[in-house]
This record gives sequence, C-alpha cells and structure tokens, in this order.
Amino acid sequence: MAGDKVKLLGFWGSPFALRVEWALKLKGIEYEYLDEDLSNKSSMLLQYNPLYKKVPVLVHNGKPIVESLVIIEYIDETWKNRPLLPVDPFEKATSRFWAKFIDDKFVPLIIKMSLSTREQKDKVAEEAREILKTLESSLNTNKPFYGGKIIGFVDIAVAWIGIWAPLLEKIINVKLLDEEYMPLLNTYFRDVLELHIIKECLPPFDKLLAHYKDYHDRFMATKY
Repeated sequence: MAGDKVKLLGFWGSPFALRVEWALKLKGIEYEYLDEDLSNKSSMLLQYNPLYKKVPVLVHNGKPIVESLVIIEYIDETWKNRPLLPVDPFEKATSRFWAKFIDDKFVPLIIKMSLSTREQKDKVAEEAREILKTLESSLNTNKPFYGGKIIGFVDIAVAWIGIWAPLLEKIINVKLLDEEYMPLLNTYFRDVLELHIIKECLPPFDKLLAHYKDYHDRFMATKY
C-alpha cells in the first residue's frame, strides 16, 4: 500500500528472517532491511520485541509483528495481491498445519542434534529424518510446489531446509535429506531453491557454513 513504512529486523544467517524476506519479495513490498548483531542487539530490537529479543521483527507503520509465520500471515492479509495462503478454508488450514508441523517438530530436533554429543546425535537425526519423510508424504506429485504451480505459504515455511540440512551434514556429518529415502523431497528442494525470487535472498553457502561451524565448535568446546 502506498505510503506504508515497512522495516524488517533480521539476521543474515537466520532462516526465519529469510522466510519473511521471501514473503515480502513475492508480494513486491518495498521495505528497509536492518541486519542485527545478535551478540549486541540494537535498542530498536529490544524496543520492538522486548519479550523474546529475537529476529525477525516486521515493523509496519511503527507497529511491530513478531514470529516468522505470524508475520507472513500478517503480510498476506495486509497486502492482498499475490495471495500466499489458499482461499479455500480447508486448504488454508492444511497449509498452516504443515508450516507449524515443521516449526514444532523439526526445528527443535535440528537444534538438539547440532548441539548433541556424538552418541546422541544419530538417534535425534533419525527422528528428524522421519519428520522430513512425513513432510514428503504431503507433496502432491501432480504439482511442483506446495502452493501448486506457484509457491505459497508452505513453500516459504519449509524451503530453508533445503539449505540448512546440507549445512548440518557438513558440520556434524549427519545426512538428513537422503536421496533414496526421500527422492520427492530432494527434487522439490532443488526446484524451489532454483526459483529466482528464492535464490536471490539466499546467503552464500560458504559464509553460512563458516558462521554455523564456528558457533557449533565454540559451543561444543564448552561441553568438554
């Protein structure tokens, strides 16, 4: 909407901030991006998200919205062009379910796995693979994306996995996206990540790898 002032407080290495960028880009919304130093959080971040002190935060005309999936829904409801969620109530509820399923089930496992000891991580990784296999079962083989012929809410919610799963494989030597066990999901991630609007927002893989490996190594050093 003309005259709207939109700011996104994010972090270049956050998949959750990345989701919001994808939604804004798909909608064609002009916004100011402010990259946070999470070791020295800005006064703006502390002002707009005093409870959790986390990114992403979308600030629309001075009003903050937090939590990535909530932000994406807010964007979709506020800017009506290029809908991200389906109109049909059942399909809309289904889209919300799969997005929340990943956040509630998969995200905690990859955090736990990446910070686990060698003995623990294989068991956690197996749980994570089962979650991804369940996600694969929801793919419609007649449509290229969860949103159908064009990407939508679920695609925005899960596309980051196609980058962060190989990242974890490099750091902790655990394969999550097995090609034989999940062929459809692997194909899906390759296709969605090649879309220009998705690809242009992705941080360089080597930069991500260096950042998360350093974080992982420093954390593990404190455990021994």
